[in-house]
This record gives sequence, C-alpha cells and structure tokens, in this order.
Amino acid sequence: MRSRYSAYVLRLEPYLLATWHRSTRPESLDLADGMPVNWLGLEVKRHVALDPDHATVEFVARYKVGGRAHRIHELSRFVREKGRWYYVDGDVDQPGRT
Repeated sequence: MRSRYSAYVLRLEPYLLATWHRSTRPESLDLADGMPVNWLGLEVKRHVALDPDHATVEFVARYKVGGRAHRIHELSRFVREKGRWYYVDGDVDQPGRT
C-alpha cells in the first residue's frame, strides 16, 4: 500500500498499473492530466490477511487540489499471485473535505 501511495505522489503510472490486478486494471490513469495534486500523507489503519493470498488494507490518504483539502478513506483488496501482491479494488467512503 505504501509503495502505491508513493507512486501516486511521484506520478509513477507504469508502477501503479504493474501493481494493479489484470482483472480490474484500467488502460491508463492519466496522472499528468488535470490539476496538480499535493499529497499530504498516508495513514494505514489496518491490514487483515484473509488467507495466504488475499488481504485487505484500510487506509486514509490526504491531499490538496486547487488549495482545497480532501481525503480518501478506502478498504482495499489485494491478491497474491506467483508471490507478488496486486491491488484488485476497494470500497471508498464518500470523499470529503478535511
């Protein structure tokens, strides 16, 4: 989770796509488009291993766009294939200003 957050901060789209499971991976993320995002921090709230190859991670990421603060609170699902973890998807709380 932390490496994916860092990849968003650094706009490393190839890394994000490579760590996204093929069943849910978008073709592109277009991180260079739109207003610049100023990432403020990541808090990993909990990690739950469901079995050896499935896990969830609850996190809160804070950021600013156009001077307005926002947060993402997500429960992400990950799967391990051939020893490597991939982001599958997640349930996001209603985005809101902080």
